[in-house]
Amino acid sequence: MIAPNTMGAVSPRELTTMSRLLVLVLALLLPAVPAVAAPVGWTVAGPGQVSADIALTGGKLTLAVRRQGRTVLHPAAVGLTTATADLTTDLVFTGRRDRVVQERYSMPHGKRMQRATRMTETRLGFRNAHGSFDLVVRAAPDGVAYRYVLPGPDSVTAEASSFRLPADAKAWLLPYNAWYEANRVRTTAGAASGEFGYPSLFQSGPDFALLTESDVDGRYTGSRLRAAGGGFQVVLADERVESAGTTPWRTAIVGDLATVSTSTLVDDLATPSKLGDASWVVPGKVAWSWLSEHSSPGDFERQKRYVDFAARNGWPYTLVDEGWSAAWVPELIRYARARGVEVLLWIRWSDLDTEQERDALLPKVKQWGAKGVKLDFMESDSQERYRWYDAVLRKTADLRLMVNFHGSTIPHGLARTWPHVLTMEAVRGAENFPPAADNPVQFFTRNVVGSMDYTPVSLEVGTKEASVAHEVALPVVYDSGWTHFADKPEAYGRHPQALRYLDQVPTVWDETRLLDGDPDSHAVVARRAGERWFIGGITGPERTLTAPLGFLGGGQWLVETVRDPETRADVVRDRQVLGRTDALSVPARRNGGFAAVVCRYRPGLQTCDEPIRQVPATTLTVTPDTPADTPPGSRLEVTGTFTNGDQEIRDVTLRAVAPEGWSVSGPVVTRRELAPGESVSGAWHLTAGSGIGPVDVPVVATFGDGVHVEQAAKAFVPPPVPADGAWVSDLPFMSESNGWGPVERDRSNGENSGGDGKTLTIGGVTYAKGLGVHAPSEVSVYLGRGCDHLTAQVGLDDETEQPGSVVFQVFGDDKLLFDSGVISGKGAARPIDVDVTSVRMLSLRVTDGGDGKNFDHADWVEAALAC
Repeated sequence: MIAPNTMGAVSPRELTTMSRLLVLVLALLLPAVPAVAAPVGWTVAGPGQVSADIALTGGKLTLAVRRQGRTVLHPAAVGLTTATADLTTDLVFTGRRDRVVQERYSMPHGKRMQRATRMTETRLGFRNAHGSFDLVVRAAPDGVAYRYVLPGPDSVTAEASSFRLPADAKAWLLPYNAWYEANRVRTTAGAASGEFGYPSLFQSGPDFALLTESDVDGRYTGSRLRAAGGGFQVVLADERVESAGTTPWRTAIVGDLATVSTSTLVDDLATPSKLGDASWVVPGKVAWSWLSEHSSPGDFERQKRYVDFAARNGWPYTLVDEGWSAAWVPELIRYARARGVEVLLWIRWSDLDTEQERDALLPKVKQWGAKGVKLDFMESDSQERYRWYDAVLRKTADLRLMVNFHGSTIPHGLARTWPHVLTMEAVRGAENFPPAADNPVQFFTRNVVGSMDYTPVSLEVGTKEASVAHEVALPVVYDSGWTHFADKPEAYGRHPQALRYLDQVPTVWDETRLLDGDPDSHAVVARRAGERWFIGGITGPERTLTAPLGFLGGGQWLVETVRDPETRADVVRDRQVLGRTDALSVPARRNGGFAAVVCRYRPGLQTCDEPIRQVPATTLTVTPDTPADTPPGSRLEVTGTFTNGDQEIRDVTLRAVAPEGWSVSGPVVTRRELAPGESVSGAWHLTAGSGIGPVDVPVVATFGDGVHVEQAAKAFVPPPVPADGAWVSDLPFMSESNGWGPVERDRSNGENSGGDGKTLTIGGVTYAKGLGVHAPSEVSVYLGRGCDHLTAQVGLDDETEQPGSVVFQVFGDDKLLFDSGVISGKGAARPIDVDVTSVRMLSLRVTDGGDGKNFDHADWVEAALAC
């Protein structure tokens, strides 16, 4: 029995004293527990054999990368500096979070369309007295990447980010320029000095590392590497970067040579696709005329020949490069689409550098029927330029226009985020006549990070240093969603076996494998498209190129090989039946190569070739076929008759399409089948919108698998007749063309961009009103038969360093009304007075004086109308 407590109540002070005594007694009786030190190192192990080691030593962070226990990238600095905080020193650890990143996604093009990625991600928190950040590290089977996450938007002024390799590590480096077109140099990590562009390839023993960046856009800036003593420091393109808080991924692709060269890590790290529907993104082969004949993009008839060539060979695209004219491009597009060929148009980036320019030009290109654009001369890694990339990609995505970036930065996973980016240049491609011996290294470096617009297969244009078989192999060795072939139709026609192979090569791959190679000397690559494999082998030194066939399934396979003959000529085609235990061996001369196509063999099979798509010939006639004046709100009747050619076609539709701001009434005409020689007709009424100038009213027939045949009925929405005394430079242009840049209003011609001209000046006299043009030039304005006289003064502008020579001409409704004769050199303006009575359309034309267009900056000053 326990006796009841007879003690009185204990006061709070007595209780506190007793508690302290109890703690003291326990501390004396229990063994001592050592203090727990803050973590100083962390390992992020990927699902493969690559891991990252992060260490915090003396308040500074480093990161190293190991593969199979070997150190590939030695500890190198990590951290960054903002406008308000130095986050590279006195750091302390604040916490860790881990997760597994697992994704599946598809790409419409690339080295592998179906992608699956699994990465281990660790997020480590750090702070010092000035601020904080998280270091996010991902380890994948094929490499390591890290990025910084700040608490919020901030101005980043530098990164400590760097990579360190053994001094004797082999290095294949690209001397930096912002368009990435230098020759790659072979050196060592320790001997490298200067600044180098991505991607940078290194080898240390059996391990390779390709350094680059991923997920770069207008939220940050681009960067490059600065080498010193085996270390490679990340250098930002801008001195101050307005960051949203998250930086790009500093990326190291690590593995053996096959793993690195076929990696998709850059895409795996990128922001997922922003396109809800990418079905309109269609890769393919492209006929391209600029390299083989520079002036041809300005020649409508010559471009039609490229379209015909593409149609005969089943190539889905032709690119019209610098020099095309808006006066005939819509007609060329209609001509091409009727033959199953789509048109891509070259545009200088500066013609789209404002929102107003993008909103004006890109919808017009789309309205013409072009499927994509080649945008050129960006040549900058700045945040401002990346914001331009963002804006133009949003606009082209909205319009469903595919894109090729030429004169650009390298891919940073951009094609995953925006799958309508079919290819990018960022390589010293065929147009710069690179040494053929430099071709193998491109597969192991630049092409690893994304599609590469090298413009291959120069058979007769250029140095002809590479053999014909080497050139034919390039569309297999190099991956590009659009492959622009560099030579002219006649050159390919003189190499029928080479052309036969090119007609079969796809630009979309299900699988890519490296069969043999070395960055210094050669590459042998196999790519699968559906059930067929294509093999390409190229070399610098003379050697026998070998393709082990162990990647094939069991059974027998038909292997058709194209190789070089003894002297430079068309390739020779060989045929043999082989199995997966065999190897294909082809002797190759210096700068030579071979290509092959492989398919499952069955008795009697003679070739792996598949039929080339041919579009049946048809015709479409429309009325009216000359411009009919159609004032706003008035009605225009349009008719169309579609006639089949010499083979039956199915699923025919015929309709009129209302231009923007117009409306159309009348049925869509349909026919399930149309026999050879049979026709179908339709009629529609259109109501004119409020715009002014020439208007094409498309009449469209479609059939089969999307063949698009279009002709345009012609309409003209007239503006008001000019008022008496109207300045020509204040009137709307009904059409314009110019030999250099746009026609300038009340300014001289200047350079290539709109608004860059100066004050109109002739013979030392300045003028406030007029047109600044460059021969050959033509501007048309509407008079509506309501004016009597044109008065002006004409002459060569003083702005050019050397004098030119031009002829000024005035046309009324295509009839010559005035010709100045040749005006040469600089001097006083010459007055003109031209009778324009009863003229509906007035055209002011300037031609060169017979000595070419150089320095032909011509001015129509004080050009006014009496009406």
